[in-house]
Amino acid sequence: MGYNRPKKIFQMQKLMLRVCYALIPLVCLSIYLFGWRSLALILVTGLFGIGTEALFTFKRGKPITSAVFVTCMIYALSLPPTLPFWIGIIGIIAGVAMGKMVFGGFGQNVFNPAMVGRCFIYITFPMEMTNTWIEPLWGGMAGLGAWSATADAVTRATPLIDLKAGVSVSLQNLFVGNIPGSLGETSAILILLGGAYIIYKKAAQWRLAISCLLGGVIMSSIFYGVGIEGFPSPITALLSGSFLFGAAFVATEPISGAKTKPGQWVYGFMIGSLTMVLRGFSNFSAGIMFSTLLMNAFVPILDQTVQQIQARKNAKQ
Repeated sequence: MGYNRPKKIFQMQKLMLRVCYALIPLVCLSIYLFGWRSLALILVTGLFGIGTEALFTFKRGKPITSAVFVTCMIYALSLPPTLPFWIGIIGIIAGVAMGKMVFGGFGQNVFNPAMVGRCFIYITFPMEMTNTWIEPLWGGMAGLGAWSATADAVTRATPLIDLKAGVSVSLQNLFVGNIPGSLGETSAILILLGGAYIIYKKAAQWRLAISCLLGGVIMSSIFYGVGIEGFPSPITALLSGSFLFGAAFVATEPISGAKTKPGQWVYGFMIGSLTMVLRGFSNFSAGIMFSTLLMNAFVPILDQTVQQIQARKNAKQ
């Protein structure tokens, strides 16, 4: 079969573009912390992600949607700074193709495509995804004057690793982002501002974000209160790792998330609480990724259950 030339190449969606705008400060910070290589990784994976969607949409005479920009940016910002380009490319192709296009494209995906791509390479290349982290280049020009950190700046001490080992982590560094970690998941301040922006602009459902935070706060408080070994205080647990980034930009993905209001509360709460469970009782630091994909699978049951309960209530009135 040949390709049908679409009338326009891109279908611009304002809500999706607003999410991209909210992620731009995190892209800029990744350059400052880890050098220009981080921008190159974001651009290269984005190019292949867009190209993968084009292979499917152009064949049907349809344009590329702005949603793929969001997928590519969230995926890239969740990657380690040292990840080889070719692994990043494999992940975004898998995410767009298997997490989105095989279900029919925009609006049809069952799972969060960015997390599908990340999960694919997390399982396939675990050493590259979890074992090498860069100490951020902080102060002065920092990464703005470097391609990437030097070899002697490589470290395995991410905040989550430090916390499990009983090493204290500076809350100030967690807030501003002066910590080792994935490209866009280090600065709590920028993540919170970006999340607030997309909620204010109605590009994200506030129930999903708030319920995810509530789940994380309650579960981490329980674990900390009963004295689970290596589990930090609730505020430290929320600020460390990818939890805030996931609550703001992953759990709020509208297509794969719950659609009914009660379902959204349950969906987000379960993502937040399951993330803390995985952190406390497993070797997987990427709890938000696994918990999101797991809850994606339960969305139809959640929404159908809510609709059935509401229908019974209406029938009794």
